[in-house]
Amino acid sequence: MDLNYVRKLVKLLSESAVDEIEIEEEGKKIRVAKNPHAVPAYPVPYAPQAALPPGPGASLPQASLPEGGAEPAPPVTTPPFHEIKSPIVGTYYRSPAPDAAPFIQVGSVIRPGAVLCIIEAMKLMNEIEADVAGKIVKIMVENGQPVEYDQTLFLVEKS
Repeated sequence: MDLNYVRKLVKLLSESAVDEIEIEEEGKKIRVAKNPHAVPAYPVPYAPQAALPPGPGASLPQASLPEGGAEPAPPVTTPPFHEIKSPIVGTYYRSPAPDAAPFIQVGSVIRPGAVLCIIEAMKLMNEIEADVAGKIVKIMVENGQPVEYDQTLFLVEKS
């Protein structure tokens, strides 16, 4: 882009009520803003903060880097239980029929491919199967309860 063109944009911006201009030409993009740290005029989604910043005059804690200058890698943790989640939206049923015994209970030992429950979606009964071997630690939904896609149904202690 031509430097004179950029100067004209800056002058135009300073003489107008507009706070920002962004132009893209021939694959080149330029953005000129009066106050880049100003609060935007459009709503910003709320993001919860863990803690308030320190007040005026407070000193901020200084982070120290290990020798070599690289930041330490976060510790790798594995969740204590495997989550089996709903692959569809529907209604959760513990047993194949209202008067039948449930497929599994807390403490049941399962293997991959074992039927754990049924989720009814659009009048179709979908059998949900285990994807790991282990022991059922917790059943997260009640019989007849609606479930969402990717909602946790069971917690399994892998074996």
